[in-house]
Amino acid sequence: MRPQNLLQLTTQKCTTGCPILDGLLRGGIPCNSITEIVAESGSGKTQICLQLSLHAQLPVSHGGLAASSLYLHTEFPFPFRRLHRLSLSFVSSNAPHLPTNGNPCDRIFVQSVHTADQLLEIMSKIEPFIENSRGQPPVRLIVIDSVAALFRSEFDNTPIELKRRSCLFFKISSELKALAKRFNLAVLVTNQVVDVVAPNVGINGLKIGNLGCLYTSGRRVCPALGLAWANCVNSRLFLSRREEVIADKNGKFNGESGECNQTRRQLHVVFAPHLPESSCDFVITRDGIFGVEKQLLD
Repeated sequence: MRPQNLLQLTTQKCTTGCPILDGLLRGGIPCNSITEIVAESGSGKTQICLQLSLHAQLPVSHGGLAASSLYLHTEFPFPFRRLHRLSLSFVSSNAPHLPTNGNPCDRIFVQSVHTADQLLEIMSKIEPFIENSRGQPPVRLIVIDSVAALFRSEFDNTPIELKRRSCLFFKISSELKALAKRFNLAVLVTNQVVDVVAPNVGINGLKIGNLGCLYTSGRRVCPALGLAWANCVNSRLFLSRREEVIADKNGKFNGESGECNQTRRQLHVVFAPHLPESSCDFVITRDGIFGVEKQLLD
């Protein structure tokens, strides 16, 4: 048996709520590790975080963690209306497997975070919070959306400041991994991207993971926070999107302008100890994010 197969068998995972995405991820987002989702704004990062927070409440027999979630958000305002809409679809699809009373949104504990130092302060309180919540569905999922926002403007581009930033990276990740191991948590963080302006220069030209280059919206990009942060996460997923011109069955373009564009979105595995290089298309609907079968795209 290969090491990655052993990890796949022994690590509990939380379903994304979509069989196609779960198939790509070999069951969902794993516990006992940090999974990062990298994408430009508007690509679906927060959507996946909200969706996972709801599906973590499902029983283990149906791919969930039978648990509550702690959602730390750094982008404002928090999308409560979107969460409410997703919760209605979630309850409609999973009613037989959920408690007969109670709102699933009440099992998602939301906390705003403004700075990296505040995040560390909050993390020091997570352990007693989890221990004191064992009477109700325990917290088994931590979401940080997004980690890049905490470091966007707080640090100067000097050797001392960059060193201090890297130290914070490792301190945050080590505490998250310790919590994940002790309580068998799934940890999901989101990260932003920056444009690559000069090929093969510094970190922008460095290959990290399976994909040599990352492209979205016709631009070459790389994950924010650089190599130091890349070493802090166990798995990295990348969401991309691009505009495609489509035609009807007769090969003619639709629309008044003579052509019709549609947005094609893909989820890519950049690196993960238990996953091969792979990708799949997905769509964002009012009911959530769902993978698309390949034959439907042909």
